[in-house]
Amino acid sequence: MHREREATVAFRHPWVFSGAIDEPPNPALHGQIVQLVTEDGRITGTGTYSATSSIAVRVFEFGDAVIDRGWLTERIGTANARRRLLGYGPGTDTTGYRVLFAESDGLPGLVVDRYGDVLVIQLSTAGMDALRETVIDVLLDLFQPAAIIERSDLSVRREERLEEVVAVRHGDAPARVPFTEWGVPLLADVMSGQKTGFFLDQKDLRKLLRTLPERLSAAGRDVSVLNLFSYSGTTGLATLLGGATHVHNVDGSEAALGLGQEHAHLNGINEDRFTTERTDIFQWLSSHADPDFDIVLVDPPALIKSQRDTEHGRRAYHFLNRAALRLVRDGGLLVTSSCSHYFPEEDFMFELRRAATTLGVILHTLASMRQSPDHPLSVYFPEAAYLKTLVLQVSR
Repeated sequence: MHREREATVAFRHPWVFSGAIDEPPNPALHGQIVQLVTEDGRITGTGTYSATSSIAVRVFEFGDAVIDRGWLTERIGTANARRRLLGYGPGTDTTGYRVLFAESDGLPGLVVDRYGDVLVIQLSTAGMDALRETVIDVLLDLFQPAAIIERSDLSVRREERLEEVVAVRHGDAPARVPFTEWGVPLLADVMSGQKTGFFLDQKDLRKLLRTLPERLSAAGRDVSVLNLFSYSGTTGLATLLGGATHVHNVDGSEAALGLGQEHAHLNGINEDRFTTERTDIFQWLSSHADPDFDIVLVDPPALIKSQRDTEHGRRAYHFLNRAALRLVRDGGLLVTSSCSHYFPEEDFMFELRRAATTLGVILHTLASMRQSPDHPLSVYFPEAAYLKTLVLQVSR
């Protein structure tokens, strides 16, 4: 490694870019385990090599190591033990959680999610792809799952010369996987749903939303909720379980809305309290302007997926939040999220401030939230931070 780039590894950041390497490995080693060696011959890291990505080495161990079955067992088992420390896992009220979050847990390129007795894995790099069979064997030993599903249908795999993959690696392919979150029964669509079948990273927001409607209704009014980009309807469901009168779920996916109705039925919610509408949300917002809702939930997909998307994405976030603010009654709540890593919280707040000023409303922050702690924010890997949510009371 270049001497001036050694500090990155010394501070335990797991990415080493190609420009930091004096003598890149032979391209034929794409996906293989390599070692980082300083100019004076010290081994400072062991990880996997990519001949096609700007991130040449993803570090697994900061020093010399043998990345074998025993090493993987220890690393995955330790990550799961931290989730157990958080109160997740079998025998708890939360059996759907992220077991392992790639770089944040010292295994770049690997995500493992657990839904009850089913595991879902994502492999995003050539190095992790080469370790697939060993990883599966380790997961079978550690968890004895009924099934292991691979959901490596990730566009980032193209950068590593890998095909997108959806496959059953152990057991049978389930249509729906039941699990619980804070005691609430839910379902994951692990074969075709978004991400690994569910948005596990918003579990803390859903917990908060189960407390707010009852407090709003204490003022003597029914609580009406609009759930935009509702996906499987679980944030809207949380408000109903917390005392909301009605939630209207709007999404572009018929399958997602259908899963939302399954969630309502599973939790004993009448159909007249949980309604759905399939449409383009940007168009829907353009034709609705009256403040008819006590809570408006806005959780779009990532609108800024790279630096080149920044300007277009900022305009989209501004439009969505300005339009959503128009729909919130005086004293009601806007609950708005962004999962775009390239849209930092200060930019998010600026667009909210600009939207509120344009409409002549005042925003009061009740909560500022990040992804749930099973998606840990590593002090060594700030790139792990992506999700931010603001719960805002609107004064007209």
